[in-house]
Amino acid sequence: MDFQYTPEQDAFRLRVRSWLAEHLPSELKVEDAMDERVAPNRAVFDKRMAWHKQLYQAGWIGLAWPKEYGGQGAELMEQIIYNEEYAHARAPILPGYVGLGLAGPTIAQWGSEEQKQYFLPRILQGELVWCQGYSEPGSGSDLASLQTRAVEDGDEFVVNGQKVWTSGAQYADWMVLLARTDPEAPKHKGISYFLLDMKTPGVSVRPLVLLNGHSHFNEVFFEDVRIPKANLLGPKNEGWKVAITTLMFERSAAGGGGGGSQIRRLAELAKQVEIDGRPAWQHSWVRQRLAAFEIEKEALKYTRLRSLTRQLRGQPPGPEGSILKLAGSELGVRIAAFASELLGPYALLEAETEAVPDAPRWLNRVLSARQYTIAGGTSEIQHNIIGERVLGLPKG
Repeated sequence: MDFQYTPEQDAFRLRVRSWLAEHLPSELKVEDAMDERVAPNRAVFDKRMAWHKQLYQAGWIGLAWPKEYGGQGAELMEQIIYNEEYAHARAPILPGYVGLGLAGPTIAQWGSEEQKQYFLPRILQGELVWCQGYSEPGSGSDLASLQTRAVEDGDEFVVNGQKVWTSGAQYADWMVLLARTDPEAPKHKGISYFLLDMKTPGVSVRPLVLLNGHSHFNEVFFEDVRIPKANLLGPKNEGWKVAITTLMFERSAAGGGGGGSQIRRLAELAKQVEIDGRPAWQHSWVRQRLAAFEIEKEALKYTRLRSLTRQLRGQPPGPEGSILKLAGSELGVRIAAFASELLGPYALLEAETEAVPDAPRWLNRVLSARQYTIAGGTSEIQHNIIGERVLGLPKG
């Protein structure tokens, strides 16, 4: 791996940084973007959608997407540099993140030319916001056991069933939906992948309120929902292959950040708060824990660069996606646990205090961190993938 940027890439980075510093509204900045990936209300959603369209007009959306579908046709490294600067600027995750990061790339790989021409430009422009209809009650970790049914009826499929933990469904225009089309086939073989207009009659959405008070997730119900056959993505009954494509994109994006800003902030707080009558920083165990987090963060960084190297060489995705998902989410849990030890009762406050002005941030981390070990494939599933498919270990 070559970690040196070219002069042109350095210049591009400065151009991205300068543009964001000039145009990103302060009211849209967030500390932990993933925690706020779904807007808490319609007003915030509308502001983020306006920001998406401003980014699109400026040419920052879809940098590495093909020009024929509305992208910029830039090199992958430019997209990576932009993503790094966007996160560094504390910009929010866009409402269209499922479309940009999951649905769009999957349609680009599996879609017909007609599907690509229709959906991809509209995803980039922010006209279509997507959600992901995968998990069901009783079919989370074992996704292939899903029971939502799609039955052929002329030129349509009729869908009945339920999805759960569907992020952002309350705002979504479209859903990527997995449904069983052959109940007699082995469970991985009888599934199809659909593109569903959320305004279709029979679709209903019910938000779920989480422990931290957020309503990121939803239940979605389907009652005799009719989907045109033209909205089938990939071959009928082969939707598991398409679904795995989406999961590869999801898992690659789910890890690798490593909580760098959280580690830096906790190091600052360790010099301000006291444990046993002296600054927490003076306790060796505090410094050792922070040092361990920093080491893990760097390991995740280089794992992400390994994944990037594969992409730049035109190679298929490797095990790095599952490694990043597993290690990144578990690191987040350990950071949250350490925050509660370091801050004590301040980690349980929803209001700012003189000692810890950002106390609500740490309450949210303590309450929210565990969810990332479940979303996108549980830690147990990632262990199995790495053990069985990468290391060749026998199934337990």
